[in-house]
This record gives sequence, structure tokens and C-alpha cells, in this order.
Amino acid sequence: MKIAFSTSGKDLNAPLDTRFGRAPGFLVFDTESREFTIVDNTQNLNAMQGAGVQSAQNVAAAGAEVLVSGHCGPKAFAVLSAAGVKVYTSQADTVGDALKLFEEGSLKESTSADVGGHW
Repeated sequence: MKIAFSTSGKDLNAPLDTRFGRAPGFLVFDTESREFTIVDNTQNLNAMQGAGVQSAQNVAAAGAEVLVSGHCGPKAFAVLSAAGVKVYTSQADTVGDALKLFEEGSLKESTSADVGGHW
């Protein structure tokens, strides 16, 4: 399974970014190979609108089946759901901490967005 984490860094010690749509990138971790890739999302950092939707499309295109982020807005959540990507929120400090929580089953799957648009 591939899990995408919103982050500003390039490894598992990087901080988990609390804002999904405007995260500088996504670390996509493969639970089978235990390897990861980084998906650049900097084009959405200063987008006037549509950052969440475009970020959701980036995550889906990377083959992620799960997203772990600090928060997820309604439009991004809708795109992710339509693509079959399950959303989990976490307040973990790092991507590695969030991965551990996910693998332990400590994170709860979101059934809707947890913030309003343009949060």
C-alpha cells in the first residue's frame, strides 16, 4: 500500500505539514518495499484557488491509497474520496511518527473534511 504524507521535508524525520493543499510536497511511502518517493507540490503554495483539488490530484496520480495530513478541506476531500484515497488526520510531529501511528491503527479514518475551504 502507498501512503501519502503532507510534508515540507524529504525524509521520515521531516515535519508532518498541517495544511494539505498548500504542503510543499508529499512523501509517498510504500508499506511493502519500505521505500518512499517525494512528490513536489510547490506549484500550489501560492495558488489563488484550487490548491486542495490540485494537491489531491497529485496524491491520486502518485498511486496513494491513503493520505495522512494535519487537515483536509472539503474540495480536496471530495477529489480524494472520488479517487478511492482514504483520508486520515494526525497531529504527529514528523512523517515517521504519523507512519507509526497509522501502522499501529491509532489513526481514525475521516468521513468528511475537518476544516472549511480556504483554511
